[in-house]
Amino acid sequence: MKREDFTKVMGVLVVLLILGGAAGAFWLAKGRAVEPVAQEQEQEPGVESAAYTLAKGDYSNLTYDNISIDRPVYDRYTLKQRLEKGLPTMLPALPHYTAEKVAYLTFDDGPDAVNTPAILDVLKARGVHATFYVLGDMVEKNPEVLKRIFAEGHAIGNHSYDHDYDRLFGMRPFIIRAPGGTVGMFSADFYEHLNLLGYVEHDWNVLTEDATPEHPSAAKQIYYIDRRTAGHLKDNMALILMHCNGGKEETVRALPGIIDNLRAKGYRFGVVTPITPQPW
Repeated sequence: MKREDFTKVMGVLVVLLILGGAAGAFWLAKGRAVEPVAQEQEQEPGVESAAYTLAKGDYSNLTYDNISIDRPVYDRYTLKQRLEKGLPTMLPALPHYTAEKVAYLTFDDGPDAVNTPAILDVLKARGVHATFYVLGDMVEKNPEVLKRIFAEGHAIGNHSYDHDYDRLFGMRPFIIRAPGGTVGMFSADFYEHLNLLGYVEHDWNVLTEDATPEHPSAAKQIYYIDRRTAGHLKDNMALILMHCNGGKEETVRALPGIIDNLRAKGYRFGVVTPITPQPW
């Protein structure tokens, strides 16, 4: 992980923890200002849709049976709003989905203005939904591409520093991914804090090597995916790391072949949600 990326990640967590601690102290001192009956009567924000699952304030609709691997899961409240309203932040315990072979195509470091739209075109033509872990500065540069990702039913996750997603598409992602991944990079406290704040982090167990100095060709990327999905994977899951930023033209070229190869092996495609198994 680059030093600047690490600094951004830790900056996000520090800000979230400060907000959480301050708000938590406030509510402990003051007590709940809203009576339970009044809170139930209050109309909750957010636009309901069959295209995604939108968490209720009490998380009561976040059940294993109500979450589909075909639909993203978002929060109708920002973390700050949850703390201010005295709503729970930590997600309920959920079993992981392992009933069938699922491939999760994930793309980091976007959205850019060229390769991300090209990837979206391939996914649309193949009828596949994927997960995009986006960078805050790239979102600021390409907000319309982020809106397209959301509108076409793909899942959106946070990949580094925080961003006002509520302003762009009206809801907060639950899923995040640390730049460079977490293995060997963070202590157990990292996961504990994420859990308390209602975030779920996923690394990967299959990758195309498209971010390595090798800069593999499309043919090599297809080969790498084919080789790494040749045997049984933990929990019937291939959580595949790719990138959609500048310089990833070979990834765009490889994507149709990767999708076809996985389908031939009996994989179906899903988006990352709180019921997605951990890859390690």
